[in-house]
Amino acid sequence: MQNDKIKCGLTESKRGEYADSSHSGAYVWYEKNWRHDDYEHVHQRGQLSFVAEGYQYFYIENRIYLVPQNHVIWIPSNIRHRSHSEAENIDLMVVLYKDVPELEFFKSIHVFAVPSVLREMLWYASKWSQNLEENREQFYFLQAILNSLPNFCSENHNLQIPVPSNEKLIPICEEINNNFKYAIDIENLARKAFMSARSLQRIFKAETGITVQKYHQLIRILKSIEMIEQKKYTLTEIAYKVGYKSLSAFTSSYQSIMKTGPSDVKKTMLAKSSFANSIDEASDF
Repeated sequence: MQNDKIKCGLTESKRGEYADSSHSGAYVWYEKNWRHDDYEHVHQRGQLSFVAEGYQYFYIENRIYLVPQNHVIWIPSNIRHRSHSEAENIDLMVVLYKDVPELEFFKSIHVFAVPSVLREMLWYASKWSQNLEENREQFYFLQAILNSLPNFCSENHNLQIPVPSNEKLIPICEEINNNFKYAIDIENLARKAFMSARSLQRIFKAETGITVQKYHQLIRILKSIEMIEQKKYTLTEIAYKVGYKSLSAFTSSYQSIMKTGPSDVKKTMLAKSSFANSIDEASDF
């Protein structure tokens, strides 16, 4: 990679490290068909990322965060992270803040669905995309979004994929990730980890905060989100592809993880259409 690369208004002085030369307190960066460098990077600004279409995986420390369509993630400043997605289309908006309030909320990572009020605010803010010359309205409006985030946040911790530090558990996670559509056999998994089934359950829960069965369910649902985004299959087909024997069983499992039904994804697609229209209208300002 060449030095002094500009990405989202920041200057990459060396691989993965961005200098902040902008005097703007906050600015917006929106791109259709987003393609981010697939390696860790760090910058001095707090980052609010809104996934308008597709989905993104954010790799941060010992967690992988799935940010589906119509969700946002807040990443504090100076936190190393990288993102990845295999979605065909990724429309992403990033709002970068130089200074944030001294509240505990802004010191942690948060992923949550975008409520209608915040979505409307982001649509309006899109008119300042890639404008690094801050004006008075832009400053106060983006600060209003920032200060409102703790009130909008209804966090879904199930969108976090824990990564165990115990090396014996890594093959277990890989086995589930690669064969998620099949029922799990705890005894067989325990043999792969060279431990008893009881020890596997205990250590896995201690390392990740969830049971092996819950991890399996989580991976199935996250894979289904990828398939829904592809728009190639019916919900019934997706249910079978991720290992459920019926649409009702899949819907129930999806609801328990996402706090909404899989059929509600259609609503987010309509929201995306409205968002795209707002971007086009914003270009006329």
